[in-house]
Amino acid sequence: AKVAAFTSQKVNSLVKSPGEGKQVIVKNRAKIESVVKNARICQEVVREHGSLCKFLWSFVGGRPRENRRRRKKDIPVDTEEARIFSRELKKLGFGFVGPTVCYSFMQSVGMVNDHPISSPQWRRVHDVVVRRFG
Repeated sequence: AKVAAFTSQKVNSLVKSPGEGKQVIVKNRAKIESVVKNARICQEVVREHGSLCKFLWSFVGGRPRENRRRRKKDIPVDTEEARIFSRELKKLGFGFVGPTVCYSFMQSVGMVNDHPISSPQWRRVHDVVVRRFG
C-alpha cells in the first residue's frame, strides 16, 4: 500500500537519490515506475482474488513443484508454467515480469523446488513441503 501510494514526486526523488552500490535502489525511472504500478495492480488482484498469495500459487495448483534435477546445469531459466505466469501478469498490466523473472520468483518463494536433489537445500525445501502438504 505504501509503494502503491507513491506519487510522481516520490518517483523523481528516488531517481535523483544520492549514492551508488548495493545499498541504494536502481535509479532507472521505468523500473521504479513499474514497481509502483505493480504495487497498485497487486491491490486490484487482492480485491479480485482475496489475496495475492492465492492468485500467485494458482499457477502451480496451490502446491510447490518438486523437480528432481540432478545437476545445477539442468535447471532451466524458465518453464512453461513461468511463461504462462508471465503472460497472465502482463495481461493484468504488470511490468518487468518476463518468464525468467517469473521463474526466479517462483524458485525464490518456494513455488518450485529446483535445487539439485543431492543438495541440502533440496532436502530442506522437500521437508517443508512434506510437513505442509503431506
